[in-house]
Amino acid sequence: MSSARHAQPGGPPRPLGAHMSVSGSFTTAVAEAVTAGADALQIFTKSQLRWQAPPISDAAAREFRAACRAAGLRFLCAHDSYLINLAAGGAELWDKSVASLAHELERAAQLEVGCLVLHPGSPKDDGAAEGIRRIVKGLREVLRLTAGNPVRLALENTAGQGATLGASMTELAAMIAGCDGDPRLGVCLDTCHAFAAGHDLRTPQAVAALADAMAAGFGLERLLLLHLNDSLKDCGSRVDRHTHIGEGCIGEAGFRCLLAESRFKGIPGILETPKGDDPTLADDRRNLATLRRLEADGAPG
Repeated sequence: MSSARHAQPGGPPRPLGAHMSVSGSFTTAVAEAVTAGADALQIFTKSQLRWQAPPISDAAAREFRAACRAAGLRFLCAHDSYLINLAAGGAELWDKSVASLAHELERAAQLEVGCLVLHPGSPKDDGAAEGIRRIVKGLREVLRLTAGNPVRLALENTAGQGATLGASMTELAAMIAGCDGDPRLGVCLDTCHAFAAGHDLRTPQAVAALADAMAAGFGLERLLLLHLNDSLKDCGSRVDRHTHIGEGCIGEAGFRCLLAESRFKGIPGILETPKGDDPTLADDRRNLATLRRLEADGAPG
C-alpha cells in the first residue's frame, strides 16, 4: 500500500487518486478518496501554512490506518509544508525548515504513508549552485535526524518560477548525488511543472526524452509517484497553473502519451487539480475517469 511499484505486463492498473483534505480528522481524506473512486491518496500531515502542529494521537493514527485498509487504498503519500525551504539563505529559516521536515517525516511514519513529497526550495538571489549546496546540506541533516525512518523523501520537480530549484532533472540529480545517492531519496514528477519548465509532453518521443533524462540523471527506480495535472500555460512558460486533465495545454493527447510510456507503467498518480465545494467531488471523479480511459486507450497510433 505504501510504496510505488512498476507494474508487470498484465498486472493491475496503476493506483490513481488525489490530494484530499484532512479537515476535522485524517479519516476525512479517506472518506473523500472513497467518494472520488480513488485507490491512491495524498494528504498533508499538518497545516501546510503553519510551522507548529498538535501531535498525532496513537488512536488517530490507528483509525487512519484502519480506514485506509478498509477503503482498499493501494498507495499513500503526504506532502510537506509550503513553508519549508532547504535552499534558504537565512540560518533561522533553514534551521526551521530542517527541523520541520524531520518532524513531518516522523508524522508520516506514524500514519504509515510511503513517501513525503518535498519542494526543493529557492535560494532567491544567491544562485542555483549555492541553493543546491544548502538543499544537500539540509537533506543530509534530515536523513541523519530520521535514521531508521522508513518513509522516503520524494523531491518534486518545479515549474522554474522565479528562483525555485528543481525545474530540471539535472538539478534533482545533483541533489540526490550530493547525498551520496541515499536510498531514501526519490522523485515526484509533476506533469504541469515539467511542461511549464519546457518538457513538451505531447508526443511519445518527447515523453521518452523526459524518461531518458530521468534515467540518466538519477535512475527511474527513484520515481515514486506522478502528480498528474494539466497546465493552463504553454510549454516553457515557467508558470505553475494547474487545471483539469485534458482542459489545458498538455491536453488528452499528452496524458495518453505519458501514461503509455513503458518506463512509467505502474507508477501511482495523484491529482492536484482544482476542486470546488461539491461534496460529491465531481471534478476529481471526472479527472480520474479521464486518466483511466486514456491509460486504457494505450499509446497513440
